[in-house]
Amino acid sequence: MSLVAFSDNSLLIAGVDEVGRGCIVGPVMAAAVILDPAKPILGLTDSKKLSEKKRLQLAEQIKSSALCWAVGRAEASEIDDINILQASLLAMQRAISQLEHAPDLAKVDGNRLPKLNCPGEAIVQGDLLVPEISAASILAKVARDQEMQILERLYPGYDFAVHKGYPTRKHLLALQALGITPQHRKSFAPVKKQLA
Repeated sequence: MSLVAFSDNSLLIAGVDEVGRGCIVGPVMAAAVILDPAKPILGLTDSKKLSEKKRLQLAEQIKSSALCWAVGRAEASEIDDINILQASLLAMQRAISQLEHAPDLAKVDGNRLPKLNCPGEAIVQGDLLVPEISAASILAKVARDQEMQILERLYPGYDFAVHKGYPTRKHLLALQALGITPQHRKSFAPVKKQLA
């Protein structure tokens, strides 16, 4: 298939990104988004470059304006079983498979492609460069942050809503004081250390 075809607006292009690879608790989450060329969304960029307020605003806009979107996940236990890279690819695969419309092309952030039923392109820094991937990065980040708020209520004292599951000093001190939760990734070094 020629690359010229990919500039044709009639093609359904899904942007795909994941979030939570560097965390030591909770699932890794991915989103897939097919934007509507007739409803452009201003301000799309890498979710890490946006304030929480702006991310939430854009997430609502993406959900209402996109042709379709979906979020996939791989749980902490799956991460421990198959490793974080494979779990990230699995979460992406799950997100793509849930899209209402099958994409003609998937543009995936990073340098690895999940198993796809369509042509795919891995794009390093895609979340900065490709609007569809930016949209996916925003939805994945918002979904995972909401997950951390749920864990905060289930396991008080860890401050999950603040550090979002990353191994900050506060998180590591809470691990020492309170022990690990069933949502912690046991194959990750700071958690494994608590199990020793």
